Amino acid sequence: MPSEPRDLAPHPDWLRPDWPVTGAEAFMTTRAGGVSGADQPERAGLASLNLGRSVGDDPAHVIENRLRVAAAIGGAPVFLKQVHGTTVLRLRPEHAHPDADPEPADASISTDPALACAVMVADCLPVLFAAPGVVGAAHAGWRGLAGGVLENTVAAMSAAAGCEPGQVHAWMGAGIGPDRFEVGADVLAAFDVEPLHRDQALFRFQPNEQGEPRWRADLYGLARRRLEAAGLASVSGGGWCTLSEPSRFFSFRHERVDGRRSGRMAAVIRLR
Repeated sequence: MPSEPRDLAPHPDWLRPDWPVTGAEAFMTTRAGGVSGADQPERAGLASLNLGRSVGDDPAHVIENRLRVAAAIGGAPVFLKQVHGTTVLRLRPEHAHPDADPEPADASISTDPALACAVMVADCLPVLFAAPGVVGAAHAGWRGLAGGVLENTVAAMSAAAGCEPGQVHAWMGAGIGPDRFEVGADVLAAFDVEPLHRDQALFRFQPNEQGEPRWRADLYGLARRRLEAAGLASVSGGGWCTLSEPSRFFSFRHERVDGRRSGRMAAVIRLR
């Protein structure tokens, strides 16, 4: 497959942080701007900028898509082995090697402008961080969020660059919205919320069609509450819903709607 020139700018459909940060390049991809699924009807659900290697895409398409993201960010994005945990990886040059096999992690930080932090998502919440001399990215599904992945990322940034939480800016990318994120009592328990004394602001009670107790969880609100409690300089972003906009975003849960494999997007950041 012919490769595009490697001086690509971020696609105009991609999301850009609305934060007061000048020392970092950052964006979140959408479905637009890639080569997956264009001539493969059976892989139409992956069109077009799928970045995931384990969703049934042509490996050559994934390589090309990742090269486009690397060109747009101006560095080497390091994709993690995500496990819905709370481990934070400090990026080193060897992590950018094609055969690298780093430990599982759901967040990364970088003090090297050549190494870009990247987290892949398709409903879970990506959060990007920037502070003087350091950047970070976290994959915040409800398990990682409840376990402290955001706080761990801020702590790792502070340790690596000697910055204070009050110097860290955070931006939330696109995840599943509060009107569509259906959860059970196990999720409330993970956030120490009693079902009978539920937090109406972040968990809205809404039984399913079978009358079973279910809630609509506000992933953005849960993340914002934790980020603000950490004392960050600013918290911005949020407001999208990946499940409600399947023509623009990949959505793991939307697979149940159209029966097609869903691709993966990425939130990426590097120091200038």
